[in-house]
Amino acid sequence: MSSSKHILPFQLAILLLAIVSVSIGCGRTAQHPPESDHQIWRFAIEESEGSVQHVYATQFKRQIEAATSGGVEVVVYPYGTLGTSTQITEQLNLGALEFAMASPGSIGKFIPETQVFLLHFVLSNSDIVNQQILSSPEVLETFDTLYRDKGLKLLSIFPEGEMVWTTQKEVRSPKDFQGVKIRVMTSPMLIDAYAAYGASPTPLPYAEVYSALQLGMVDAQVNPIFAIERQKFFEVTEWLIFPGHAHFVTTVVANQEFYDNLSEEDQAIVDQTIADLNDYIFEQQVQFQSDRLKAIVREMQQKRAKLNICGDLSDFIESLSTQERQELIDDNPFLNITPALTPAERERFQQASKEARKTFLQIGGPKADEILSLIRQVKNRVLDNAAQVEPQSESRLPGPE
Repeated sequence: MSSSKHILPFQLAILLLAIVSVSIGCGRTAQHPPESDHQIWRFAIEESEGSVQHVYATQFKRQIEAATSGGVEVVVYPYGTLGTSTQITEQLNLGALEFAMASPGSIGKFIPETQVFLLHFVLSNSDIVNQQILSSPEVLETFDTLYRDKGLKLLSIFPEGEMVWTTQKEVRSPKDFQGVKIRVMTSPMLIDAYAAYGASPTPLPYAEVYSALQLGMVDAQVNPIFAIERQKFFEVTEWLIFPGHAHFVTTVVANQEFYDNLSEEDQAIVDQTIADLNDYIFEQQVQFQSDRLKAIVREMQQKRAKLNICGDLSDFIESLSTQERQELIDDNPFLNITPALTPAERERFQQASKEARKTFLQIGGPKADEILSLIRQVKNRVLDNAAQVEPQSESRLPGPE
């Protein structure tokens, strides 16, 4: 790789690579002598065990090891094992890792165009539509070119679930956000988006969110439902709001040099495994959201604590058995469900979110406008062809403003 593709400054890059190579390489040499044909592929994720990314990486490991008859061993590193998300991306770029998850919040520092997936109302409020957008050849090829310029190989883009607000009060319009301190990731687009809604966006490390909510340092936060359940954010807020404004998106990435140097057979195995996992992880993440929401409702019921939910829960309710529905929904005095935001209410948020879109066009890299136009075109085409999406529940992404 040429030096222009290094994400880190040279001296820091060499030091980090040496540290990682020693810490990982020692165990590898002890188990598998250099003359062995046995390979170890290292896969780092941005989430903990039991997460959507962990499910993906674990299945990737199973399929790769089965397809290579044990010739390849995949070692999965949950979040925190090898550092922060940014450090994981740096290690991948340097070849200290073969594979990694890289979400826009972290890789956007190196490939600014990926921050398009942080914008609100750019993707659909339908899981199925988003899967088709993110797996479309045009989107993958365009982003693969951007990744390649950084010494990375883009393998897949997939959604991990709808972003949900946990708040201390019901929020149905931007005016309801007035004065609300909401924790957000450190992203100019997210800061601008929630400021445009009337809130006070407050960047905080993920590990500090629970205590900040508990102590009243912030009033709200936003995450997919599986993260809300795992981190217990529902314990220290009053409402779960499903506004249909955004989905959490991540990318599966390989080191480009490693990928290019694979044998034709191994490269085909990787490509087929990724193709198989596209449908697998979509089904898994949908089930994940249902299971984790069920766990939240059940836990609050057992604690005899009030749980308020604003959103369309029809799919969730249909996923329950007759007994579960009776127990958790119909006969649950601690659960209060209010209707989902109306199209008119969502439109108010969508109009306000345009300020963040302007920010993206300024800081989203030289191809920001091209990327936003591409997502718009693919989304509108998918919506036109998706009979399962009702027109009144989904907005087409407007043209240039």
